[in-house]
Amino acid sequence: MKKIFSTFVALLAAANMMAQGWPSDYGGVILQGFYWDSYTQSAWKKLESRAFDFKGYFDLVWVPQSGKTLGETSMGYDPYYYFNQNSSFGTADELKSMISTFKANHIGTIADVVINHHNTNGWWTFPAETYKGTTYQFQTTDIVANDDQYKTAAQAKKDGVTLSSNNDEGEDWVGERDLDHKSSNVNKIIKAYENFLVNDMGYTGFRYDMVKGFGGSHVADYNDAAGVKYSVGEYWDSNDKIEAWINSTSKKSAAFDFQFRYNVRDAVNNNDWTKLNSTNNLVHDANYRQYAVTFVENHDTQYRSSSEPLDPIKKDTLAANAYLLAMPGTPCVFYKHYLDYPYDIKAMIDARKAAGITNTSTYSNIRNGKTNYANDIVGSKGTLRVQVGSDGTDLSGAKYTKILSGYHYAYYLSNITEVPFADKPSGNYADAFNVTLTAVSATNGAKLVYTTDGSTPTASHGKQVASGSS
Repeated sequence: MKKIFSTFVALLAAANMMAQGWPSDYGGVILQGFYWDSYTQSAWKKLESRAFDFKGYFDLVWVPQSGKTLGETSMGYDPYYYFNQNSSFGTADELKSMISTFKANHIGTIADVVINHHNTNGWWTFPAETYKGTTYQFQTTDIVANDDQYKTAAQAKKDGVTLSSNNDEGEDWVGERDLDHKSSNVNKIIKAYENFLVNDMGYTGFRYDMVKGFGGSHVADYNDAAGVKYSVGEYWDSNDKIEAWINSTSKKSAAFDFQFRYNVRDAVNNNDWTKLNSTNNLVHDANYRQYAVTFVENHDTQYRSSSEPLDPIKKDTLAANAYLLAMPGTPCVFYKHYLDYPYDIKAMIDARKAAGITNTSTYSNIRNGKTNYANDIVGSKGTLRVQVGSDGTDLSGAKYTKILSGYHYAYYLSNITEVPFADKPSGNYADAFNVTLTAVSATNGAKLVYTTDGSTPTASHGKQVASGSS
């Protein structure tokens, strides 16, 4: 087993502890630690075993909804129990162990919070659960009046059951009971549940599912009660509506930048990288860049099967991730992509952190061609130039040095960054391999010194090589 140590990778930019919704100038990267039906790869024990692999690269890991459901196997989007955390991914003890191990390795865990709707046993049976001596149970009066396009109301009339007098604040989730977040009982239960997730289970923050179904002001209220600084909502819609939702939370939550994802999809699938030069995304807007959680694929867009093809990016996965990991916002890497290309993606993260790129960094377009598209992103330590497309014309020039390249992508760092860079990330390797060391420096002929035993290289200790040596 061979090991490579990166002693010069840029440190994570410190988060602004006073930020609401999502920290400003945050340099972290998220891993979506699951894909559809990833019960084996996303089991708590399996994820925990990869903590050392994630360390230094992924600052947050978003995991599946972890409460027990009615079915034997479920991804968790049909929630039934809140305080029983024995799920299809493992036991509550295994979950707590994973979260604790992540925390020891400076990785926060993001809970998938599904509170728009709730499953029932039949039409009306919600479970009664006791937490810290108090029993919590949803009532029929916590179900919105127009649930399931009034089918629930028709059944309630037959059964002599009373629903809430309030209609749904947003879109209906057909098939399960939509909760009335104006209900004091609903508020009480959800606040207790989120307190439990943070203080008992150890979660760092929340990913809110289906926030189009209820008012954003409730997210602000729940976040305040739980005291979390990481919150991201799934508002799957146009850019102006996503921004309006962020405003409705008083900017106490970030949101997934769906239009960023669609720009990348269109560029890749249509062989036209100019599609990236869109102003229709959160990242483009300096007022909302801080609250943009960017991604190029997730469990709802991935290809699942021939009968469920969904809407995936069909090629150029590495180029798509290269663009994602160079741009402002907080990038969220899809687990399937990471499992396919772990070393490439980690090397991209090394480059992002070497430049000091954060969620509020600025950027400019320098190439806008179908086959040669490039942006310069200004970080706190230097400027990272990302190039994508089949035309791989070298864009180094006098002020930049190429540090990474692959199929349809390349990374360049500004020479004033003054950093050594290895094109292989830290980690354990089973086989022999070559590493290209590059001196990114304004000094011509700068030399590099490296060690392979984990010790700190100095001018007099280690092997000295020229830039570009393998």
